[in-house]
Amino acid sequence: MFTDIKAHCSDWDNKDEICTYLNKILDKEAFDHAGLIYGMGHAVYTNSDPRAVILKKFAKQLSEEKGMQKEFALYELVESEAGQLIMNKRKMFKPVCANVDFYSGFVYTMLGIPEEMFTPMFATSRISGWCAHRLEELVNAGKIIRPAYKYVGHHRHMLIWTRDNYV
Repeated sequence: MFTDIKAHCSDWDNKDEICTYLNKILDKEAFDHAGLIYGMGHAVYTNSDPRAVILKKFAKQLSEEKGMQKEFALYELVESEAGQLIMNKRKMFKPVCANVDFYSGFVYTMLGIPEEMFTPMFATSRISGWCAHRLEELVNAGKIIRPAYKYVGHHRHMLIWTRDNYV
């Protein structure tokens, strides 16, 4: 998404130009036409995602080491404006903040990780959590737990330990 923003905005310091393009993204007129500013918003965190705050500090330090302060400034500008733009477009009253993944692609880029590895790294970092959610769902008799998923494999009997015995 940021590669697309950089390609379509000539002045990365120009707040009006960036906001105009972000509005095009939200209106499904630009980028991937999904109407989303990726990395903005979280189901639980509204004022700030504490993980994003930590990662942002490291991203800033790394951008200084790599001479990519201009790119970091663009991320900060998008972060500072996108939440309000999303709230206005979606007529939301709950604040929208950057989530931990807002800066992760930038960090991966600065570390020289190929872009095609970003999605596998995203998934790998969440597998243990997804497994824990599924086990919790099984133990709690079908209670719906995030993230949503659709199982496409074949079911097989599984032993689950409860307080008293195996089920």
